[in-house]
Amino acid sequence: MSGLSIHLGMKMDLNCDMGEGMSTDALIMPFISSANIACGGHTGDASTMHETILMAKKYQVAVGAHPSYPDRENFGRKEMHLSDDVLYHEVSKQIHTIKKIAEEEHTVLHHVKPHGALYNTAAKNTQVAETIAKAIYDIDPALKVYGLPNSIFEKICKEKGLHFIGEGFADRTYSEDGSLTPRSMPNALITDTAASIEQAMEMVRKGMVQTTSGACIPMPVKTICIHGDGQHAIAFAKALHATFKQHKIAITH
Repeated sequence: MSGLSIHLGMKMDLNCDMGEGMSTDALIMPFISSANIACGGHTGDASTMHETILMAKKYQVAVGAHPSYPDRENFGRKEMHLSDDVLYHEVSKQIHTIKKIAEEEHTVLHHVKPHGALYNTAAKNTQVAETIAKAIYDIDPALKVYGLPNSIFEKICKEKGLHFIGEGFADRTYSEDGSLTPRSMPNALITDTAASIEQAMEMVRKGMVQTTSGACIPMPVKTICIHGDGQHAIAFAKALHATFKQHKIAITH
């Protein structure tokens, strides 16, 4: 890390997917600045949403909705071909649910980040991206949207007037087209802490990421994600938090 040059006064959001039934949420929460909370699509219910929001409030972590395809069987990681109306209804229902619970706990919903297959499909499918963006805008145009940089989803959100936040992953590898390597591939996950930090810092420092083929592609990010259900989530969260602090990068949403 000694070779990295970081601009003074730099800040970065550190987010994590939470409320997904993992026992590690409480151990990760102190090290992040925003939480994407499952809101009933791939997992989660009113009880887990309340619990996770209260935990986020304790550590002053921003509360985000993590809507998904309505597919608990596959944890929202399999693309579903839904009509625009059905998808709009599903995304709206999930965001409304967690927004209401957040208000009950005297906090506000800060952002929306689609989950799993919905995230990946929105990045490349104009119709799906437009449907999700409309659902978010109709609920609250002030909501921030987390998603893949340089994607169709970013373009659509910005055209809609939504505040799009480019997201990079500390625990996933990238293909040359800028998409995440499919989980079905053996090299999809980063399991080494040093490799995770190196990839995250390259995105933070240069706005670039190295793909599985060795190419370097643009990846301008304002938030770095750790998957809460990842085997190394706690270690990655602690290490990234420490590295950001070491390089005077403010961790904030």
